[in-house]
Amino acid sequence: MPRYEYRCRTCGDTFELSRPMAESSDPAACPSGHDDTVKLLSTVAVGNSASAPSSAPRASGGGGGCCGGGCCG
Repeated sequence: MPRYEYRCRTCGDTFELSRPMAESSDPAACPSGHDDTVKLLSTVAVGNSASAPSSAPRASGGGGGCCGGGCCG
């Protein structure tokens, strides 16, 4: 189940709730009982770690870096 992050406008606390996606924008009370909360926009970093195997070719210093060789002159 996805976790969503919220901030209480009354006390300033930030908290997370696990809830179905269909309920993500439903009102959420903070742990202190305040009802004036806002859902925060979370960012997700997606990338390759150095130890993870990759099937993508690595740049070798040759041409064609911008789009597989089709746009570089």
